[in-house]
Amino acid sequence: MTQRLPIDEAAALLESELKGEQQTFTDLDTEDAWLAFLRFGRRLFDVADTADADGLLFQYGIYSFDGPATFTLDLARQFEIADSDGNHDHYVQVHCELRYGPAPALQALGSFHSWFFHGAGDNLDEWAEELSARAAWTTIRPLRPTDIKVYQEQV
Repeated sequence: MTQRLPIDEAAALLESELKGEQQTFTDLDTEDAWLAFLRFGRRLFDVADTADADGLLFQYGIYSFDGPATFTLDLARQFEIADSDGNHDHYVQVHCELRYGPAPALQALGSFHSWFFHGAGDNLDEWAEELSARAAWTTIRPLRPTDIKVYQEQV
């Protein structure tokens, strides 16, 4: 049986996947970040045995979360946390936000989001291929983010 990782190690594991052999994110491009996120997404964590307890989110758009509006590609993983009775209590989300400089081509993409859930019986590789086949990916993929932020939050 595969040992499942504790959720409190998720953010550090994502950072480790992103950095690889590097000390910082400075040389990371969008494709590198996506592949690191998929490696992270294949790791199994200790979550409840429900269809939506462990999900991956791919979303992009123009957002102003903590500053001026900028095009952001947010690669996130969401874990459901249950209370002592096994009922939903809250979610923990681990984000890898890639922010980009102003570019009309990025603004023209609008916004988009897509979820994958490990417990829903879907195939992670198929989900990733569908996203990589989107026309928007052709625009985003070759770009180098101006900022990469990894963080964890409770929602």
